Amino acid sequence: MSNDPPSPVSSPLSYLELVKICDNFRLPPNFGSTDVFQNPSDTDSFVPWTLSQSPGSPAVGLLRLDIVDLLRKERPGTWVIPEPQAGYRVSFDASVNTPRKRTAVMKELCERWRDTGVFPASIGPRKWRNELYPVYRNPFGVHDYYPENDSDEGAGNYAFQMERAACALFGVITYGIHMTIYQGIASSPQVKIWVPTRAKTKQTWPSWLDNSVAGGIPSGMPVFESLVKECEEEASMEADIVRNRAKPVGAISYFFRNRMHFLQPEVEYVYDLGVPHDTPFQPRPLDGEVESFDLLSLDEVESKLRQGIFKPNCAAVLIDFFIRHGHLTPDDEPDYMEIVSRLHGRFEYERWSRQV
Repeated sequence: MSNDPPSPVSSPLSYLELVKICDNFRLPPNFGSTDVFQNPSDTDSFVPWTLSQSPGSPAVGLLRLDIVDLLRKERPGTWVIPEPQAGYRVSFDASVNTPRKRTAVMKELCERWRDTGVFPASIGPRKWRNELYPVYRNPFGVHDYYPENDSDEGAGNYAFQMERAACALFGVITYGIHMTIYQGIASSPQVKIWVPTRAKTKQTWPSWLDNSVAGGIPSGMPVFESLVKECEEEASMEADIVRNRAKPVGAISYFFRNRMHFLQPEVEYVYDLGVPHDTPFQPRPLDGEVESFDLLSLDEVESKLRQGIFKPNCAAVLIDFFIRHGHLTPDDEPDYMEIVSRLHGRFEYERWSRQV
């Protein structure tokens, strides 16, 4: 996460370097061993967060040791923090065993941390989003939603929901939508792409370049409806245009650690929307999150990418667009397979679960 405006790099970045800025974290070799507790101030060590201490309980996040120490001070009956041992994990107390109860615990905790100045750069009043994100038992499973469910029996994949700004503190996997709006033929060298500049007042990444439309998926909202909402709010686009022209084209995923050393594993559902080159079209800022929109040539987009002034995950989405439409091929890019594989990672999730 960045609070500063972009500064162009002095030497052009390669596509692989751009992907590595976004996909910049791997679990250390000592993950899951007692070695991680030898240095409590170590911000490179993490422990799994599971729904319960029961064998096979799904891992829903990765916690830094300072977060674990804070949870250790919470009132009895909310968290279980065992003594360090191999296979160690933090979990909710056995009594916090339904989506509604977990949501209530997280709401009280995160709001109290916000109000008492805990991690103000992440969840302080200026960073608070007042938007709930879902947490799933299986991060690669269905996006269902049962906010009032008071039983885990037949509850599906939905585990609970929590404040968006706090997700990185707990290392949970989050989800978003990113769409590239292009004019002309996507595979043509003459294609042009609508590129917004983020508002100077944005809480994160102010004044950076972005994808045509992008945003997080709030709890309870289907993926495509999130896209429709963001198109209306960010670009003043009518819902009918989005529903008729937006095409789902896949997803990217990456393991990002922000500059405060918190983890932000993310999945972005990717869409394309093509506009014929002779059709009048002009996205316009509406909700104050975008400063302006510019229609850029492929060469201009590539130049700005290599300058490092696109928000990192937006650069990754554009590289995916280049690959899908033949502007980046294995014949002209020596790091092609490394790039492709890193755009579709699994956050080493099997290692999260292996500890439990």
